[in-house]
Amino acid sequence: MAFSEEDHEVIEAFRTYIEDSVANDDRYGACKRLDRDDASTLALRFEATPTCWFEVALRPLIPQIRVAFLTNDRWLSEELEQAIQDSGDSMEEFVGVGMNEAGLDWDEPPVEHYRDGGEFFYFATPLAIEELPDLERDQVRNKVVRMLEGYLIAFGPALTDDEEA
Repeated sequence: MAFSEEDHEVIEAFRTYIEDSVANDDRYGACKRLDRDDASTLALRFEATPTCWFEVALRPLIPQIRVAFLTNDRWLSEELEQAIQDSGDSMEEFVGVGMNEAGLDWDEPPVEHYRDGGEFFYFATPLAIEELPDLERDQVRNKVVRMLEGYLIAFGPALTDDEEA
């Protein structure tokens, strides 16, 4: 599917909005744009540690937005999974606490935990949108920023503990 010039403008404005929303927040590291050649996934990846990132990925062909925490450290991924299990919460409840603290009323957002490309371990929450112009809506933009904040709240303490070890 080819995107129109208007689609490209909407996508770029959305991505810039997300980048600008966290640009002055020291809790997020540098942002890199990592896009697939076929434009099926357009990712903004914010460094948390040398082996961990927070990500907002737009999948314009579906259309869908995915907010995630990811790591290339298999052992950290397993430790996080075990810590969530030991807490008695499901992954949905664990991320939901972060979402609620970030100002979203979303107690049990869907959370997918998977390995992508043999390299990265993801904890991700999808957000469906009806069509690309929805990316211009304040409600969508604000929700994505709150979702990103929710992931930071949920997973940030483990990163601090990991850095101190």
